[in-house]
Parts: sequence; structure tokens; C-alpha cells
Amino acid sequence: MSVTTPDIAVIGGSGFYTFLQDAETVEVETPYGRPSAPIAIGTVGEGDAARRVAFLPRHGPHHEFPAHKVPYRANMWALRSLGVRQVLAPCAVGGLQLDLGPGTFVVPDQLVDRTTARVQTYFDEGACHVSFADPYCSRLRGHLVNGLAGHDPVDGGAMVVIEGPRFSTRAESKWYADQGWAVVNMTGHPEAVLARELALCYSTVALVTDHDAGVDEASAVNQQDVFAVFASHTDTLKAVLADVVAAVGAERDCACSHALDGLDLPIELP
Repeated sequence: MSVTTPDIAVIGGSGFYTFLQDAETVEVETPYGRPSAPIAIGTVGEGDAARRVAFLPRHGPHHEFPAHKVPYRANMWALRSLGVRQVLAPCAVGGLQLDLGPGTFVVPDQLVDRTTARVQTYFDEGACHVSFADPYCSRLRGHLVNGLAGHDPVDGGAMVVIEGPRFSTRAESKWYADQGWAVVNMTGHPEAVLARELALCYSTVALVTDHDAGVDEASAVNQQDVFAVFASHTDTLKAVLADVVAAVGAERDCACSHALDGLDLPIELP
């Protein structure tokens, strides 16, 4: 792997473009179409600590892809084809518990899929079943929790992913909360399982932007508030992710790289 090849990527909002130094963009074609945007490759850190990092805006450079239209398969395939093997995926979420209010950082350890119309696999033929019991890389999760130590992060919890683009009804939100799930989001699936099918390490850090509609009588999420809260914490997220990128080694001593061991894949990985 050359020194210019990024082994780690950040998937996030357009505000993260300034996360990279000396960024150049790369157009990538995949068997699943084009990714959300050309992939930016640049440097994070200085001197001997400098590292090449790929960045992909999940919703496109101008937020043109709503959550249910994001080209998830193309995105993950494109990153792997460039040499990426580790992915950090910050996202905005609604809090489903009273103690998970706006500004809280959560590093989930579980995922609940409540989407309805998304292609969620590369394996369209044959019997090829990837293990997904633990959807996030435990090693990357540990680095994120440590990196957020000064911000009182919540270590663990289930993120339920809904289809969107609408927010939940009060009844739906109350049901999710009653299950004990921590946060609700629209983009975490199928991103996580596609990463697993490509044997990538993948973890998310979730920023709570609001209490979801069914948590209490006063809560009723709206897009303006979500965007405003996320924007106000973007600099903190970028600083934390820069520290995590510096701390995460290229060696993967976790189970993610072995996720496909023993499987007869119906596709050839890039």
C-alpha cells in the first residue's frame, strides 16, 4: 500500500471537508453506480503523525441525497476500492431516553433495522450469510469512546434506523423508547452491514440533536433544530475524529477483517 493510499475513511456531512489538509478529489466508478460524491483524499495531522484519510459526504456535496436515496452500496464499494479498510461514520440522531438530550455523544454497540425499501447486501446470489451479531467494530468503538472522554460519552446502546425521510410519529417513538433503544437515525443501515460484507472495520459516533417525538409531551423534532445542533458541534466532532484517526493503527486485530472467512462469495471484492 503506497503512502498516498488512505486506509481509513470518514463518512459524514459536508462540513467535514475542512477536516482534511491538501485534499484532492477522486472520481470512482463502481458496479453499483457512482458514490454520493467524488471522494476527497487528504492529510490529517502533522509531521510523523500525518495520515492519509478519505472523506465521503454521505448525502452528497449539497445534501442532494435524502437518507433513503443515498447510494450506500456504491459508497462503501468505492472506499474499499481505494484501499480503505476502516470507516468512522459520525451521524445525527434523536434521543429516545430522557437522559440522552441534545449535545450528548453516543457510541452505539447495537443496531435495529426498521427500514423498509433499501438494498442491504452485495450478495444477490447463492447462500452467503455474514455474521452481524455485533454490528460495530469493537476496536474502533473503543478508540471513539476514549477520544470523547472529555465530553462524557455514552458507551453503548442500540441505534434504531428508520426509512425516512419523515420523522417518527409519537407512537413509533414511544415504542422504540419502550424497547430500551437509545437513539434513532435514518442512515446507519444498510451502511454498517455493507461495511461488514466488505470486511471493513466500521463504527459510528452519534450526536443527539433532539429528543424524539415520543420521549415527552413537549418534544417534536424538526429539521431546522437538528441541523442547528449538529452544526454547533461539528468542530468538536472534527477534533475528536482527528485524534482518533491519529490513534488508530493500520493493523486490525479485531474480527472484522475475518468476517468473510469460510464464505463462498458470489462477488469478487475490490
